Amino acid sequence: MSRNPFVNAALAAAYIAVVASLMYYVPKAVGLVDSVFVPIAVLSLFVLSAALMGYFFLFQPVQMYLDGQKKEAIDLFVKTVGVFAGITILIFAILFFSSI
Repeated sequence: MSRNPFVNAALAAAYIAVVASLMYYVPKAVGLVDSVFVPIAVLSLFVLSAALMGYFFLFQPVQMYLDGQKKEAIDLFVKTVGVFAGITILIFAILFFSSI
């Protein structure tokens, strides 16, 4: 991963946007599917998403921490979470102001 918190947060937001878009548009194109594979697919996607978010947010800081760069590792993690929080607030602001 990157040592740039903006890149890490942007990759996380992009992944979320792709998954959310697929979850929104695919049922419209395919229709509802009544199968045991639907909950299996949703839980698998949840686990995959948790793994990818862990990678985007934690991989580089953990490597830096283990290499002895403890302060820099904590700074990178906190900055990445802060940038992602800013992106999240921006998304909610867009939703809020577009509904007014």
